[in-house]
Amino acid sequence: MNDPTTPTRTVDAVVLGAGVAGLYQLHQLREQGLTVQAFDAAGDVGGTWWWNRYPGARFDSEGYIYQYLFDEKLYKDWSWSQKFPGQPEIESWLHYVTDRLDLRRDIRFDTRITAAHFDEDRDRWLVHTDRGDVVDCQFFVSCAGMLSAPLHNIEGAQDFAGQLAYSSSYPAEGLDLAGKRVGVIGVGATGIQIIQTIAPEVEHLTVFARGPQYALPMKNPSYSTEDKERYHARFDELRETIPYTFTGFEYDFEHVWGDNTPEQRRAILEEIYADGSLKLWLASFGEMFFDQEVSDEISEFVREKMRARLRHDPHLVETLVPTDYGFGTHRVPLENGYFEVYHRENVDLVNCRENAVARIRSEGVELTDGTVHELDVLILATGFDAGTGSLTRIDVRGRDGRSLAEEWGRDIRTTMGLAKHGYPNLLTTATPLAPSAALCNMTTCLQQQTEWITEAIAALRAEGKSVIEPTAEGEDAWVAHHEETAGATLVANTTSWYLGSNVPGKPRRVLSYIGGVGTYRQKCADEAAHGYPAFTRT
Repeated sequence: MNDPTTPTRTVDAVVLGAGVAGLYQLHQLREQGLTVQAFDAAGDVGGTWWWNRYPGARFDSEGYIYQYLFDEKLYKDWSWSQKFPGQPEIESWLHYVTDRLDLRRDIRFDTRITAAHFDEDRDRWLVHTDRGDVVDCQFFVSCAGMLSAPLHNIEGAQDFAGQLAYSSSYPAEGLDLAGKRVGVIGVGATGIQIIQTIAPEVEHLTVFARGPQYALPMKNPSYSTEDKERYHARFDELRETIPYTFTGFEYDFEHVWGDNTPEQRRAILEEIYADGSLKLWLASFGEMFFDQEVSDEISEFVREKMRARLRHDPHLVETLVPTDYGFGTHRVPLENGYFEVYHRENVDLVNCRENAVARIRSEGVELTDGTVHELDVLILATGFDAGTGSLTRIDVRGRDGRSLAEEWGRDIRTTMGLAKHGYPNLLTTATPLAPSAALCNMTTCLQQQTEWITEAIAALRAEGKSVIEPTAEGEDAWVAHHEETAGATLVANTTSWYLGSNVPGKPRRVLSYIGGVGTYRQKCADEAAHGYPAFTRT
């Protein structure tokens, strides 16, 4: 048995995760000449796109912008079959990137990092895994993802006698749902994709809706050879524009509410709605995030579309159409035939705001009033401990043995979402207070964050220094800026996983920086250009 304090390997950097961020981070650090070991609990590369194999899983960002933009040939040698490709194709793309860059040799799969402790005497991290590895490294880089710690928070799941699957770890071989009584708990982005996909094949589907969601229709055309050539030819344009837009998508807010008449506003909303993408959320009227009257009018426009497709059925409308928060202040899913599912004779919808899920029993789902829905299969699309969960489930300890889980349990703070005061050489992506998941195309944001980390390490080494750590003052300043930015929006007044509201006891804070992807990029660039004033480097 290995001595828990004796390293089994010594490297320059350990990278946690082999998804979109981890793969690119590994590549960049290796190109810099560092020895790097990456670990992932999954069986192969892909991160989100390895774990989320549930029926209907697909992009809701256009495939041609959900790509790496650092290598033109890497970009152009891959072509998507559709505008919004499905999970198998996305996973294949990540295999293509991995093999093209020869990354697999430095990744250890089926291995979960369980602890990371900073040794102040040597300014090194000791990283422990569930396989008995103890890796001595200078830099510990987390690319674990914003949504990678699933919530298993419904009592009795272990008692269910049928087949139970979490959307976040759906079996790769799938489940045989034909002729089965199937239940789905959750109607967020994941639940919507599952429900609209499986409804035609199951004998009976019971949907347990805990909170209504605005949703936009997805138009997902297949790509011809000409379509592929057209977006390949836009590589330079996309590389020069996408990283600087408000949300990291190719489109940006083009219209000003006050410059248009009511008739013009309606025409603009109708035109953008018909695009069949997230454009209504991310490129219509930016005032919807700040001005309650604008939010109310756009929200009612979307509700009107939803009510019409639900045929104004009182139960469906009451259960599925939001009225207590504004469009765009929560995650907005795309759907394809989702609302029509509820008109099928084999589908029942349960309003769990009025009658909550109490527990799971051996035979099915029990509600608060004692009603039991008997099921053969139960799929839980119950969300994540967003932002913090990927690291708080690991025993991360910094200076003086301080615990990251304990600190974030009191107050969620970072410096630009890239580092944490008291944790030297811990560098992070997709953590709180950086753009991630909320109002951000993930590949755009993750590329920028990993590139900043790579450049910070290169600058540190070039100066003959070995440790980088945020100052307390630098962290205070960033938290204050983040709070001022978030507090100016309507998002801060809502209740959702954007603020950690789905996790009991979690400190309330808008988890993602929502001041704009381009603005954040510039602030990060300024920090580096001025010699990292918010950090100590020794």
